Amino acid sequence: MNAKKRTFAFSVVGAIAMVASACAAPPAPAAPAPAAEATAPPNPVGELAGQAKEVAASAVMTAMPPKAGGSAARAIELAKKYAGTTLNVTWEAGLQSQDPLLFSAPEFERLTGVKINVIETPFTELFSKAVADHQAGGGAYDVLNYAPTWLADLADGGVLEPLDAYIEQYMNKDDLNDLHPTYAKYQQWKGKTYGLWDDGDVFVMYYRRDWFEDDKNKADFKASYNRELTPPKTWQEWDEVCSFFTERGKANNEYGCAIQRTAGNTYLWFYEQFRSNGGRFFDEDMRATINSDIGVKTLTDMVNANKNMPPGVEKWGFVEVLQAWMDGKLGMIITWPPIGRWSEGYGLESKQLEWVPKTKVAGKVGYAVSPGGHSELAVGFMLGVSSNSKNKEAAYAFIQWLTSPEISGQRVKIPFALRDPYRMSHFNDPDYAKLWPNAAEYLKVLQEGAATGLADLGIPGAREYEEALDRAITAAYSGGDPKAALDKAAEEWNAITERIGVESQKAAYADWQARLGANAYP
Repeated sequence: MNAKKRTFAFSVVGAIAMVASACAAPPAPAAPAPAAEATAPPNPVGELAGQAKEVAASAVMTAMPPKAGGSAARAIELAKKYAGTTLNVTWEAGLQSQDPLLFSAPEFERLTGVKINVIETPFTELFSKAVADHQAGGGAYDVLNYAPTWLADLADGGVLEPLDAYIEQYMNKDDLNDLHPTYAKYQQWKGKTYGLWDDGDVFVMYYRRDWFEDDKNKADFKASYNRELTPPKTWQEWDEVCSFFTERGKANNEYGCAIQRTAGNTYLWFYEQFRSNGGRFFDEDMRATINSDIGVKTLTDMVNANKNMPPGVEKWGFVEVLQAWMDGKLGMIITWPPIGRWSEGYGLESKQLEWVPKTKVAGKVGYAVSPGGHSELAVGFMLGVSSNSKNKEAAYAFIQWLTSPEISGQRVKIPFALRDPYRMSHFNDPDYAKLWPNAAEYLKVLQEGAATGLADLGIPGAREYEEALDRAITAAYSGGDPKAALDKAAEEWNAITERIGVESQKAAYADWQARLGANAYP
């Protein structure tokens, strides 16, 4: 895309090796990837030593003037009272941190006099460090970045400050209506607001439009399956299409599909497929049902699906899937939104994305909701104020400014920042829709994915449940019996529930289902 048409100009001080941490999982040993000449950085996910020192105060992007009376303008006026104050803000290390380091933090300081100290933290430590600081008496952090599944634990643990009074006094209430209705459901716990939504993560099914539109492919597929070759609507169709393209192309190192399978967050794809198949996490007595017949079938299907994917896919993470996809070796993938932008080459000329393979699929990509009609609302981010902060009002002003329609609308267009659309104004942004030829279609799928998407389990102990399930799935991928693996995970889930308290977990689970509605179970 012509650089002159970009919303921002991009540059960075020094040669910085950047990484994609969209999926926020620790790196696994890389499997042989089919992508040709695609070189990932040595540490594809994680903290970069010294990065903050190299790029802090190197803002090259300037915010558009805020609307009078809007939340951004109100936040600026509030923060000016605290000029000279320094706010300590946690942020996921890597690409995510380039937003505050190069745009948000220096721009907020320019407008208000409040300095933002960005504390880059590996995703796997964002939760534990926030909790540890609070338990030790706190004060190290003012603003906390956290995944919505952690909200219950952080709120119940007293780590987060309730924000309702600040919202009532300082926010333009119309901004609450601008949030996509699904994401708006996440901001409260037990009737109080503990965070402002800041990242519309939702899985997208990307597919090679040119493969699907090829006349010979269409004729041969119909002869084999007695139906038209179309982007799959069910998981059975996904397996059929994947198998078809794999058999057709594997001699040329091309495969019908790939989904990252490495340990760390492979549970997300189980969450998605399990509930699309009709599964539920717990029964009425709060006993785990992930090992139900539906659960066993789901995991068995996932194990079998690997046979049509590239060899060694069980060890593939975000980077391996990205490499193969950008190299034109895959027919379909299911992953986070950033690949949609990068597939079209948007932002790849920036220094931060120099490690991303040059795209060979620009103009050939289609977007769709995942098979089953429900994409996982996978991870995401919220911004909260630490209950131990000595600068709570200034901290709130910063996150209100960040998440306001004007400022967030600019941030979601930064190609390397990994914040994705979550406001109706983002989905309807005519400038975003012009960033590449079919960007409007991309935005439409993100909006539909949010509306019909499935939320990660968000009750106390969520991260423990996730880790236990992830171990079970990884064991099955390594050759273990799916039922035995899920039986063990269910035992661990029941132990977690009993330790926290069965009755309190029943109440939390009921609240989660009621609050999320069809985004909990379709």
